[in-house]
Amino acid sequence: MQISMKCSIAVHCLIFIYEARGKARVTSTLLAQSTSCNPVVIRYILSALKKAELISVERGKGGAELQKAPEEISLYAIYSALEPEGLTSLIGIHSCEGSRCPIAKNIRRVLRDPYEKIEQSVRETMEKITLASMIETYHQGKDVQNILTES
Repeated sequence: MQISMKCSIAVHCLIFIYEARGKARVTSTLLAQSTSCNPVVIRYILSALKKAELISVERGKGGAELQKAPEEISLYAIYSALEPEGLTSLIGIHSCEGSRCPIAKNIRRVLRDPYEKIEQSVRETMEKITLASMIETYHQGKDVQNILTES
């Protein structure tokens, strides 16, 4: 059980986009180099972030920019942009349809409420974490240098 790596890649990209504002045109190629990911993966992530209206990308030329202030972008918004099924895909219930076992017949009902509480707790926590707070954590690093010379 884990939150998809797409989410961490998206946060990486968003911090990069924020840090590069006014300094460079942020393209999928540049982000692929920074994240060590395939450019196709980056384009998929950028497309999802654009669809969620978290970023804009200049058509034809590239160049991603944030569409909202970092304080307005929650980790949950980023995650939701990439995982359309949301947190319900985070915790699954095994399939035991057709079983004659009384536990198997009732396991979904037994787990529904606890899993919903877990999902709600995770959602509330992710909504409190903003891109701004993650950028602040990034800036607290001792080895923060110009991202354009490091990439």
